[in-house]
Amino acid sequence: MSTSALLPGGMPAAAPTMPDILPDRRARKGVIGYLLRYPTIAIGGFLLLLMLCVAVFAPLLFTTDPTALAPAMRTRAPSERWWFGTDMLGRDVYSRVLYGTRVSLMVGFGVAFFSSIIGLFIGLVSGFVRWADSIIMRIMDGLMSIPSILLAIALMALTRGSVGNVILAITVAEIPRVSRLVRGVVLSLREQPYVEAAIASGTRTPVIIWRHILPNTLAPMTVQATYICASAMIAEAILSFIGAGTPPIIPSWGNIMAEGRALWQVKPYIVFFPALFLSITVLAVNLLGDGLRDSLDPRLAKRI
Repeated sequence: MSTSALLPGGMPAAAPTMPDILPDRRARKGVIGYLLRYPTIAIGGFLLLLMLCVAVFAPLLFTTDPTALAPAMRTRAPSERWWFGTDMLGRDVYSRVLYGTRVSLMVGFGVAFFSSIIGLFIGLVSGFVRWADSIIMRIMDGLMSIPSILLAIALMALTRGSVGNVILAITVAEIPRVSRLVRGVVLSLREQPYVEAAIASGTRTPVIIWRHILPNTLAPMTVQATYICASAMIAEAILSFIGAGTPPIIPSWGNIMAEGRALWQVKPYIVFFPALFLSITVLAVNLLGDGLRDSLDPRLAKRI
């Protein structure tokens, strides 16, 4: 006798079928399988998510005011009270390092976003509009002929120190790299048969760029954005280290290392902890970029 449940009218209830169960299993297998195929995305994403949580929840992680001075407690070694020790002015290095995560991530993400948007527009116009290509690229070549850090220092010298101006200075230095990458992709796509067919059918240039060119530039530009993000974090630390970045009152990893370099031989922890956090964050972004490159490039992923 069947033990299946009965509906109120006496009809047997329909048992779950395999098609109803398989989609959930396939979805779970798809996400897990994707992370297993590209472990660098999982590792990099986890580390970056951890740093994001540190930046967002810094006030809740047993921190104190990162700008509070305590001259009587200066240069204390790491202990149960001062987990990362104190600096020359008695400020808690642990609190300053955790709050410095906000500055580095803000600069990295800000530079990656703005340089990608502006570089994408310049690259699309330069690669598809033939008469504007030589003019735009000569300007980009002129900017690229100047080392990016020197260009950022020069721009910071013209403005006052702030996080916004640091993002602006580094963005200007990174735009030429994005624009040249996008231009190279557009030049290869411009000769494809489907683009030539769209031109022959009378489709307007903005429509061709929006429908056929832009979607194919997003994958390489996304990977490039991750490397720009990591490079921007290092550039911000360099600018702050030499005194050309964020003001000393703002806790950033570069400022902390700059203040501790005079005592590096006797109090190495002042420089060690911010340098460690910077290295982990840059490593996370680079791992994420490597994983995205492998997954988005069909030749590296060995699939069509």
